Amino acid sequence: MLTTSSLTIGYHHPLASELNLELRPAELVCLIGPNGVGKSTLLRTLAGMEKPLAGTVWLAGQNLHHLPPRELAKRLAIVLTGRVESPLLTARELVSLGRHPYTDWLGRLTPRDEEAIQRAMQLTDTLRFSARPLAQLSDGERQKVMIARALAQEPGVLLLDEPTAFLDLPRRVELLQLLRHLARETHTAVLLSTHDLDLALRLADRLWLLSSAGTMEVGLPEELALGGAVARVFQSEGAYFDHAIGAFRVHQPVSGPVSLSGGQYGVTAAWTWRALERVGYQVHNGSSRHAVHIEILAESRWRLLTPSGQSEHASLQSLLHQLSCASHENLL
Repeated sequence: MLTTSSLTIGYHHPLASELNLELRPAELVCLIGPNGVGKSTLLRTLAGMEKPLAGTVWLAGQNLHHLPPRELAKRLAIVLTGRVESPLLTARELVSLGRHPYTDWLGRLTPRDEEAIQRAMQLTDTLRFSARPLAQLSDGERQKVMIARALAQEPGVLLLDEPTAFLDLPRRVELLQLLRHLARETHTAVLLSTHDLDLALRLADRLWLLSSAGTMEVGLPEELALGGAVARVFQSEGAYFDHAIGAFRVHQPVSGPVSLSGGQYGVTAAWTWRALERVGYQVHNGSSRHAVHIEILAESRWRLLTPSGQSEHASLQSLLHQLSCASHENLL
């Protein structure tokens, strides 16, 4: 649907060069990278809002930057980060604006336009609040309406700049799942930029990984994680990407080694391990040669064994407090 050849993006100076990319129908692609590397600039260039410094963007075989605006709007839609401040517009009225490329100079809607608006709202589950003003919508509802407006254009390519920026975690998950469903259902190529690396790794068909050096790596999320590309791009003094678990870990002083047994209590064991790592302990599986050992006795029961004795605890807070005391006594 959309390809680039030797594309260079930026304003007065290049941010990224020699980009040869492609978006495929029915595919969800997440564009990720550190702050300031040019993700928004790339999206705006792909949407025809910024001219490339070099190279070409092709849309269905035609130079995107040579297409008339009305023709481009029939093929490509973009949802930007900024909020639309038209509080008196209803949700349906905003979605209807997506038909602007198809209407006459009076903006009259035909039955075909009404059909496209209805389908866009059905696909995004926004019909139930179609008559409500934008001012009465939550951030998640408003973002769905903006996506419905873009779908009403019936584009082959949908671009979104940080669509989850104002949403809590459950709404972020819901929105990315919706976009993946829309890509499949409408056979649209969907590209979105995001800082939510965990969700991108879990839900994207492919990743575009843009580095601060201006280079792009493209591939399956799992392959980019396994190959170390994600860790390289997101290097930081305060945290590092652990490709074994697919998440970031925080650099912090190590308090000492602790062994942990009781894996049969799966959830309790996982959160105990996490709590111990959070406060700086090196956690090892099962009983070991380490001086300090923790046994999970039940879902909310722990036994702490140290060279000076043992104690039982009914909460993680109590367990961590006793560990801290042991650390101060130089037992670890």
